[in-house]
Amino acid sequence: GRRSSCSSGKGRSHQGLVKYGFTLVKGKANHPMEDYHVAKFAQHRGHELGLFAIYDGHLGDSVPAYLQKHLFSNILKDEEFWTNPRGSISKAYEQTDQAILTHTPDLGRGGSTAVTAILIDGRKLWVANIGDSRAVLSKEGQAIQMSIDHEPNTERGSIENRGGFVSNMPGDVARVNGQLAVSRAFGDKNLKSHLRSDPDMKTVDIDSDTELLILASDGLWKVMSNQEAVDIAKKTKDPLQAAKRLITESLNRDSKDDISCIVVRFKG
Repeated sequence: GRRSSCSSGKGRSHQGLVKYGFTLVKGKANHPMEDYHVAKFAQHRGHELGLFAIYDGHLGDSVPAYLQKHLFSNILKDEEFWTNPRGSISKAYEQTDQAILTHTPDLGRGGSTAVTAILIDGRKLWVANIGDSRAVLSKEGQAIQMSIDHEPNTERGSIENRGGFVSNMPGDVARVNGQLAVSRAFGDKNLKSHLRSDPDMKTVDIDSDTELLILASDGLWKVMSNQEAVDIAKKTKDPLQAAKRLITESLNRDSKDDISCIVVRFKG
């Protein structure tokens, strides 16, 4: 059924050292909410994994809903995850996209961005993304962008090499073939020949200088810089309140889009 226009929640790791909070708010557009998220801790093969993701759908919500259900399990199913996380994440993104394209009759012609973060035993963080949702880390109060925005103008070469084009209409953003405002995505069968769906990936060790991680859909980043977001989140000990403050601030700045935000706090 229809999801409510706003949802939020919070949780913590088994030892309680890492805490997270999330909030999702439906935008002004009159279609159903198209942002989906994952935020949870899971025990897996004697390790504790923090699994965090934001999937920002377009042309319907079936593709982000599919990703919410399958992408992490596809990553963790891979035998090599513990020895070669980069390979497993990359392979799972590819296989999941293939599955979506194969299921197109059921999933429709929509698509989705993805930003995923896997925290292994509270110590190692792997971030992967396709599209324009973003992950930002705060280290000693400095914002460090952990993902790459896949924006049609910056990837124009790859799109044109694949026979597509980028349109820049006055008063609008750059779009692939005049349609899509991101240059990489899951799904989008009609445009797939012009789109990449391989993720960018970054890994970092979480040390005592690392305060928090913010994952958010582009509805937040359109109106706020990375450093502004970190400054707002850092003021608030409770990650759920921090996520709510970030969304309130985005709405005050007149963001019209669906906005989703997860804040992960690494130490008390």
